[in-house]
Amino acid sequence: MISPVFIFDFDSTLVRIETLEALADLALKDAPDAAERKARIAALTDDAMNGRIGFGEALKQRLDLLALRREHVEALTDRILDEATVSIRRNVDFFQRNAERIYILSGGFREVIAPLAERLGLAAHHVLANDLIYDDEGRVTGVDTANPLSRENGKPEVIRALNLEGPVVMVGDGWTDAEVKLNGAADRFYAFTEIVRRDKVVEAADAVAASLDEVLYAEGVAGRWSYPRNRIRMLLLENVHPAAVERLEEAGYSVETMKGALDEDDLIEAIKGVHVLGIRSKTNVSRKVLDAADRLMAVAAFCIGTNQVDLDAAADKGVAVFNAPYSNTRSVVELAIGMMIVLMRDVADKSREMHKGKWNKSATGSREVRGKTLGIVGYGAIGSQLSVLAENLGMRVLFYDLSERLALGNARRMRSLDALLAEADVVTMHVDGRKDNTAIIGADQFARMKPGALFLNLSRGHVVDVDAMAAALKSGRLGGAAVDVFPEEPRTNADPFDSPLVGLDKTILTPHIGGSTEEAQEAIAEFAAERLLGYLNRGDTTFCVNLPNVQLAEVTRAHRLLHIHRNQPGVLAELNRALSDAGLNILGQHLKTDERTGYVITDVDRDYDREALTALKQLPGTIRFRRLH
Repeated sequence: MISPVFIFDFDSTLVRIETLEALADLALKDAPDAAERKARIAALTDDAMNGRIGFGEALKQRLDLLALRREHVEALTDRILDEATVSIRRNVDFFQRNAERIYILSGGFREVIAPLAERLGLAAHHVLANDLIYDDEGRVTGVDTANPLSRENGKPEVIRALNLEGPVVMVGDGWTDAEVKLNGAADRFYAFTEIVRRDKVVEAADAVAASLDEVLYAEGVAGRWSYPRNRIRMLLLENVHPAAVERLEEAGYSVETMKGALDEDDLIEAIKGVHVLGIRSKTNVSRKVLDAADRLMAVAAFCIGTNQVDLDAAADKGVAVFNAPYSNTRSVVELAIGMMIVLMRDVADKSREMHKGKWNKSATGSREVRGKTLGIVGYGAIGSQLSVLAENLGMRVLFYDLSERLALGNARRMRSLDALLAEADVVTMHVDGRKDNTAIIGADQFARMKPGALFLNLSRGHVVDVDAMAAALKSGRLGGAAVDVFPEEPRTNADPFDSPLVGLDKTILTPHIGGSTEEAQEAIAEFAAERLLGYLNRGDTTFCVNLPNVQLAEVTRAHRLLHIHRNQPGVLAELNRALSDAGLNILGQHLKTDERTGYVITDVDRDYDREALTALKQLPGTIRFRRLH
């Protein structure tokens, strides 16, 4: 079977601009009638691309309006690489591997096109374009009229003259590209709509391609059998930061966003056809939701915790779950420091009195944090960083953690939670949301604390018995509390909030904002998005919380086969037997397992029978099988 010859238009296909309109911005920068002339040039471009005016006539009129000089052309040439279309940039390897069977065919200008063609690995004689003519003073006087591309129906004429062997595939956005197929010079024409969609062109096309990935998938070359990224649906809930949306869309994926959380029934309905789900802390992804997910590959928790996701159920379905465990650490730590100081100085109650017109200037009960003892329950990323900052404020730091942790600075590890509670002037919670941590602080623990001690919870609502906390505050056992998380929280800002802590003196309540700073949300968005892209694009499971972690490089000149299976004997042997039966040459292989799941990544030569891989999906223990180019 002979591989296709690909012929690409340039403007609004390989690049996101129309060359003449970009040149107009440069050439008419200081012209008094610039707006009028630019509008006329844009109209002529649109008329030519939609077939309402002959290309040659439109080109002549536009050049007359421009008054171009060599420096204008050179200025555009210098930045043309920055204008490459998104899907072209991510498929540079396709052009470089298939350069001998790819041409650029354009009514544009060779010297503007040449830098991008070189970047794509195309030889100079594979750039078929117009040549500008300059006078002795560097003014553009026109184009070489002997070149067929300077006139109507020039593209079909140029292609026929090449005497190409194999099916010819034309990819472009304009009417002159459609004419290539209509005049019999191409076997197939794809209307390229990533930048602009023209109805008349679409109607004349064999197929519509919203990205280059669509073309490659349909033609079965280079990136063959990798599902086009723009067909992969992502649903991001709970106001995920726009940085994540931008990064995922830039990578070619289709992203839908929603402001609030969804309850189980609504999520079951919304998740149908979704490949990637993004959530924060208020959406629960239960086994029932996962059972209803017909295409789900990954869940991204744009927050620290993942207790809102049934991780075992996700692993059983081969759904990778990622989070952002460190991205909002600093924000939570700063809030904890601020709350300690505000509580020590009784700022909240004094501020409330001031708003009621009461002036109560007094030092009674107002203390410095310097010299006080801070007890940190949970010495992970947040607890340990808080330890360092608190010590810099002059505090003595104690901590308690079930895991072995390296003490930073002069912090001292306590042998038990009770021992910490007995010594601390301030107790702050920074444990994870696992079920075992439910109500680890209750009436007994508050009774063991120093009378008048302060208490902070910025971890998870269920780790503290709030009724016991309210009683300790009312009795004076606690000298004050700051709480950012609650056992039951509203799903949206429009829903009401209630708690036994509402209205109590010396009590600061905040609506789960520990990590809600602009810096933290952007960092979380970028981190979680990159983890998703690593998994989708190369199978990398680094920081995945429910599947074996494997760090992988990009796929280069190979196909990657991803096989997730139940951790049971014999799977790898059966997998390799199936690969051998398919005649595949293994270039590299990784296997990683945990107590319930195995993950095999196999890089193989690109040349193989697609149907031969059917057996891999049917191996005993298989949970999910995926191919990447």
